[in-house]
Amino acid sequence: MIIDIHGHYTTAPPQLQAFRDAQLARLDDPSLPLPSLAPIGDDAIRESVENHQLKVLRERGGDLMLFSPKASGMEHHVGDPATARAWAEVSNDLVHRVAGLFPEHFAAVCQLPQTANGPLNGVIAELRRCVQQLGFVGCNLNPDPSGGHWTSPPLTDPYWFPLYEVLVELDVPAMVHVSTSCNPAFHTLGAHYLNADTSVFMQFVGSDLFDRFPGLRFVIPHGGGAVPYHWGRYRGLAMRSGLPDPSVHLMDNVFFDTCVYHQPGVDLLTSVVPAGNVLFASEMLGAVRGVDPDTGIAWDDTKHYVDATGLPAERLRGIYEDNARRVYPRLDARLTAEGR
Repeated sequence: MIIDIHGHYTTAPPQLQAFRDAQLARLDDPSLPLPSLAPIGDDAIRESVENHQLKVLRERGGDLMLFSPKASGMEHHVGDPATARAWAEVSNDLVHRVAGLFPEHFAAVCQLPQTANGPLNGVIAELRRCVQQLGFVGCNLNPDPSGGHWTSPPLTDPYWFPLYEVLVELDVPAMVHVSTSCNPAFHTLGAHYLNADTSVFMQFVGSDLFDRFPGLRFVIPHGGGAVPYHWGRYRGLAMRSGLPDPSVHLMDNVFFDTCVYHQPGVDLLTSVVPAGNVLFASEMLGAVRGVDPDTGIAWDDTKHYVDATGLPAERLRGIYEDNARRVYPRLDARLTAEGR
């Protein structure tokens, strides 16, 4: 089985954006009524994925995708906790419907209703609702809800510990994923995403977070940002500071996906990061679409790059399936119950 752990609902029906626009309008004018999502029929949801993510997944040989709301649309910098909760609930419910209509091909991952330095009680409540009531297998956690200004504490700060306690209790991992950048110095897709991936890894290197929460698991997407390329820098910084070697110390808790859009990058990732810590992903129909004119290969056809690494079959199976089932135990339990 080939499991793609990183997909977003970038093709949701237009009623979802209309709801969001109404939310934003009400923030500007509180006299407006609370918005409600216009009805969306099952056929509209089917069409939104059958001709897009599902079609491409099948064409490229994938079997199942972990599917979450559009990352740039999470917009945690906007609004108050009540607005964030309503937006997360509507977005997660649509993803849940996709997974319900196509259970063979999609498993749901939730957006959290974060706000910059806001309370976590609503975040935890939505995580519990999605996992315990709707069967979600993971969540996306934004380390910078301010939208590129980095006003929140690092992910190793006690501020986050109540959420981590619940993640460990529920046995679900969190993918580290920022949303839109409001800082003109950081392009959302080309800088902010990769900055966050890189910065969070260094936060983990310099902390004892996983001594406190040994069951906590994070997936750092986009190949880990700059981390694999500078693996020696992080190991050297750790040792210079008297910290444990991250190539050992973090590998039970920190994992990387394969959303790297050229062959040399995937070759580097799979040669540097330990075999059990790389999970297949494409983020297809997301940040980088189209075809590389030099190769004729779609930028986000990451299976092509992974296949071309020349890795042995056992390691390829780990990347494509086994590692995902270990990192996402609720997904593994579901697949096992289905005989897959």
